[in-house]
Amino acid sequence: MLSSFLSSAVGLFLSFVVMGLGWLLSKRGISDREKSSPFECGFDPIKSARLPFSLRFFLLAIIFLIFDVEIVLLFPILASMMKSISLSLVFSLFIFLAILIIGLFHEWNEGSLDWAQ
Repeated sequence: MLSSFLSSAVGLFLSFVVMGLGWLLSKRGISDREKSSPFECGFDPIKSARLPFSLRFFLLAIIFLIFDVEIVLLFPILASMMKSISLSLVFSLFIFLAILIIGLFHEWNEGSLDWAQ
């Protein structure tokens, strides 16, 4: 009973110490306009909000999402290869990777992967 109370008190004390240190360390000495303004990816928060959205940023974000989905689709194939390797599984893996590599080269040749010109 006493050890349970003691461990709860130590945990509560450590929680307050960590929260207090976080509060003290988060105080800003000097705040400037750039740091206090909101930030959205692809937008400049200082200029007018009526400027058009960066299409290059949008295309790069879509390509990033496509290649993230690739990882999700590759994981079950690789997990099933840990159990047993079949010729059809390896063949389908190589076909899938070939399609992705062809798509990557197409995006590269098109210039969609170049962020700065």
